[in-house]
Amino acid sequence: MDHLSALTASSTSVLAEGPSIYTQMFGSGLIGLREGLECGIVVMVLIAFVVKTGRRDALKWIWAGVAAAIAMTLGVFLGIHFGTSTMTPLAAETIAGVASLVAVAIVTFMVLWMSEASSHMSADLRSGMSKALVAGGASIMGLSFLAVGREGFETALLMVGYAESVSGGLWPLLGLVLGILAAVVVTVLIYRGAIRMNFSVFFTYTGLFLIIVAAGILTYGIHALQVVGWLPGADAVAFDISGVYDPSSWYGTILGGIFNVQPDPTVLQVLAWIAYVAVVTTIFLRRQRSAHPAPGKNQTPEQSPATAEATSERNSQ
Repeated sequence: MDHLSALTASSTSVLAEGPSIYTQMFGSGLIGLREGLECGIVVMVLIAFVVKTGRRDALKWIWAGVAAAIAMTLGVFLGIHFGTSTMTPLAAETIAGVASLVAVAIVTFMVLWMSEASSHMSADLRSGMSKALVAGGASIMGLSFLAVGREGFETALLMVGYAESVSGGLWPLLGLVLGILAAVVVTVLIYRGAIRMNFSVFFTYTGLFLIIVAAGILTYGIHALQVVGWLPGADAVAFDISGVYDPSSWYGTILGGIFNVQPDPTVLQVLAWIAYVAVVTTIFLRRQRSAHPAPGKNQTPEQSPATAEATSERNSQ
């Protein structure tokens, strides 16, 4: 018990020191920008389709679905994140560890799914909206909610793991909101034709970024479950570079805050990190290559198929 208390106190001490505010906000801000643009593309395609078909009356149902999805995302994040504050330290550590592992699983699935689905996402959304327009407003709202809520749920769980690993405070949430607001501005500019973006390159690099972030959250979750005794190897330290690595330095706050780098990880944490990054990155890059071949005559490399189609539909009006 004394050993367990010492581990918990050590974990709490590291968390209390924490990374800088800007580090916390930068990581979550980039997550918000990336996930916000995914949601923005979805909403842009839906809006362009109903405008193209002369059903502007459906716009209110689309926005209602988007609002419900945003409320669900915030509810999931705040419910899990602050629900742990009423528990004992070990119970909170357990919930945080389990939530981190669940977040990693869902984010991994969504990153890999998006690497292939983006090539036919617009056609799927158009088909779904065609059926929803016939069924009525509730169906339109439901389609919008599910399309945006899928990304929102992923973001909420990812942010739970990220926020717990960097501070447990509100700064990561603020960074997420700023990132999403930036994504909204970029999406509007793209829809109006003011800017063009190479989405293939953007989602490739941000996808790789999310994989590394998720790997850090994975190691955090493993450490939390080692602390409470659910996983073995809490004493098996792989290496200790505390003498040359200062977690409170500028590079330490960046690496620790965004990627959860520790100077003294356990063997299980190191093995899990290496295995996760190697396997998921390989699968991700293979799917990217198969799903995004070189652009042909009628598709420029600056836009994804979904974005190009939405912009084309808007400009035809």
